[in-house]
Amino acid sequence: MAEDWTEKYRPKKLSDVIGNPSATKELEGWARSWMKGIPEKRAAVLIGSPGVGKTSSAAALAGEMGWDIVEMNASDQRTGTAIKEVALRGSYSNSLGLDGEYKRSGEGRKKLIVLDEADNLFGNADRGALPAINELIKTTRQPVILIVNDFYALSKKSSAVKTDTIQISFRKPLAKSIAGGLKRIAVSEGVAADDTVLLKIADNAKGDMRAAVRDLESLAQGRGSIDVSSLESMHERFVQKDMYAVLEKMFRKSDPFGSRSALSDADTDPETAILWVDENLPYEYRDPGDLVRGYEKLSRADVFLGRVYRRQYYGMWPYASEMMTAGVSVSRMNGKISYERFRFPSYLAKMSRSRSVRELKSSMCYKVACHIHTSTKRVSMDVLGPLKAMALNDPQIRVMLAKEVFLEPEELGFLLDSKIDSKIVKEAFMTVSEARPLPAKGLPDEYEAPPERPVPGTDGKRPQSNLFDF
Repeated sequence: MAEDWTEKYRPKKLSDVIGNPSATKELEGWARSWMKGIPEKRAAVLIGSPGVGKTSSAAALAGEMGWDIVEMNASDQRTGTAIKEVALRGSYSNSLGLDGEYKRSGEGRKKLIVLDEADNLFGNADRGALPAINELIKTTRQPVILIVNDFYALSKKSSAVKTDTIQISFRKPLAKSIAGGLKRIAVSEGVAADDTVLLKIADNAKGDMRAAVRDLESLAQGRGSIDVSSLESMHERFVQKDMYAVLEKMFRKSDPFGSRSALSDADTDPETAILWVDENLPYEYRDPGDLVRGYEKLSRADVFLGRVYRRQYYGMWPYASEMMTAGVSVSRMNGKISYERFRFPSYLAKMSRSRSVRELKSSMCYKVACHIHTSTKRVSMDVLGPLKAMALNDPQIRVMLAKEVFLEPEELGFLLDSKIDSKIVKEAFMTVSEARPLPAKGLPDEYEAPPERPVPGTDGKRPQSNLFDF
């Protein structure tokens, strides 16, 4: 089976990475600092959208420096225990290299620890991951790279990620740079590629080099050359529709049929689409009459969506889509067309920002409810306030919450309005860890929960409570 082109032409050197010379230069400078000993910033965070070359740069750096790679990505189990077993153990111990040669850390033969998609940590599935990542960042004896799409999502949970790492941002490469890379691949594969087609592929990739290479490979299959006719035969594959395209046709071009067609091609359901239209309608229709007519059509779309919920009959979706696109578009009769930037729905933004907080609160309320034999609703409404005040003022309460209620560092930090690597949280879990057996030599373990920690209420026994007595 032929090798995938994205892997076959993955950059072997940092200079081969397209479109980010300053970022790769900064990454190389950080790597060189490891040759002089352990630097002040032991970990680097590569920040950028998917496909811009973050993972490829890490792999190219390892190859250029002669380092082995210990890698964990989102498909791996990334609990605190798993990270300690793989990443922390790799950062402390010697190993056999990929070539079978025994390598010692002290001889300058390094191992690059790579945590891909480090910002995608999912509740209980990745329990204890953040404390282990903090531990790794602060104590590793080998270079560590965290790869993230959203640095803010990770840094807001832990100050160590923000203060104890070097952050390197990767930008989307220009279409011209991507087209140049595609040209070299086409020449290497013996495919005569028209420059116009390569530039079109690069434009539609929207800065994603990986997507551009895959598009080129799909066009080149079974062909010795690619021209404009080849592109036209796959035109629909390259046109990426999203809500910005829908709003453009609806508000700026006054194209009711085009906006309806764009919504059907977009990967967006009507419930989400109506939030986009509702958010932008008051800014696009400044004439009172246009605004009234637009909201009348939007309200009818909402009526159809309500019928979908009540009857569970999704045949009503096309009616709702028609009203919120074509119906709103034909409502404009007066007023000038606005050229302001379209706005992302504020409701979706708020829900996205609060998702992790809501999940933490739900998990914590469940554990406390199991411990004191009451409902999660009562814990949320009546218990959390007093419990927070008690925990802030009494270290023993904090230790008890960690030891007997089984709160994780993230959950205790949420209760106390503190980060998981704050002093007040770390002291509680270090007190708990002092009562446990010492870990294997060479593996630091400040406050990680034991791997077979029981979940309250699941062992068939009624848990004993010494927190409250209702």
